[in-house]
Amino acid sequence: MSQKHTRQAIALSYDGQQAPTLSAKGDDALAEAILALAREHEVPIYENAELVRLLARLELGDQIPEALYLTIAEIIAFAWQLRGKVPAGFGDEPQAPSDITPVTPLLPPGNHR
Repeated sequence: MSQKHTRQAIALSYDGQQAPTLSAKGDDALAEAILALAREHEVPIYENAELVRLLARLELGDQIPEALYLTIAEIIAFAWQLRGKVPAGFGDEPQAPSDITPVTPLLPPGNHR
């Protein structure tokens, strides 16, 4: 007896402020449409059937569960890297946070070499 494998796809939206949210999900023809739309807009596609099964349990608009933050963060970072992008503050040169003013230490007279 052969089992029919259902093709599933999900899409996540990420604004950089909140946890990623489930923006689309579907099986078979709808899954193919989600993938076609992603390809059309050059959105990187990551294939992981187990992760899709977990995320497909969410309702549209739900944030991903905290237990998946690291996994999804690694996927988003990889997708950004593929596009040659880096998040703000992750450039080659370290920058001081804008809310901190640099302070020059004061030394007592005669104790500096």
